[in-house]
Amino acid sequence: MSGAAIERAVAGVDGCKAGWIAVSRIPGEQVAATVFATFADLVAALPADAAIAVDMPIGLPAFSSRGGRGPEALVRPLLGQRQSSVFSIPSRTALYARTDGFTTLDAWYEAHREASVVARATSSPPRGVSIQAFGIFSKIRELDALLIERPELRGRVIESHPEVAFWQLNGRRAMSLPKKVKGRVNAPGMEERKALLSRHELARGFLDQAPPRGAAEDDFLDAAAVMLVAARFARGEAICFPDPPGSDEHGLPVAIWA
Repeated sequence: MSGAAIERAVAGVDGCKAGWIAVSRIPGEQVAATVFATFADLVAALPADAAIAVDMPIGLPAFSSRGGRGPEALVRPLLGQRQSSVFSIPSRTALYARTDGFTTLDAWYEAHREASVVARATSSPPRGVSIQAFGIFSKIRELDALLIERPELRGRVIESHPEVAFWQLNGRRAMSLPKKVKGRVNAPGMEERKALLSRHELARGFLDQAPPRGAAEDDFLDAAAVMLVAARFARGEAICFPDPPGSDEHGLPVAIWA
């Protein structure tokens, strides 16, 4: 790693199969990638003043309008062909329509159908829930519950999005290649992002390592990208969409930072 020393710990976080992957940079230590089972465990493992950027929605709408929350509508036009990576967030009631565990695939699909019914009833125009979005509902709820329970975290845990982070790193230009094609990692797209990250404070050797057990390669790079957003936030240099951030019915901030 290169670059000037920092005074505040920062971390970038993405959801992964085993829980959450954090790429963290703590003063006096090497940059590290670690998987945590819960977001609360992740917060507890970092210094108390750490700035944390996470690729997960923060602040849920009571009603979902066209294009989703304000942040999604604002960042999509920046991303060109990558804008499909920004999905609209359904209503809070849709996200909490079913919170039980699913022991069978049939139960999982039934829960998805129920959430879509609620989502269509709380959106205009009526819109269901994609399978991709439903797959991260439990993580959205986990983060949402933690930030409601612990309001002191709201000033240092911020929402980001990896493609918006890469847009910022790339001179405010969208990346030209996708990270995945038909659900599989796209090597040229991953290389494009590694090359960009290596020009912004992260050593190529770190980026080329295998991700920690329980996380995929794209999770790892996404966490690294939003870690640099956390660093800009800690320095007071990050930008947000919208500016200033909105808020939801629980007072959680609603903005995507870059």
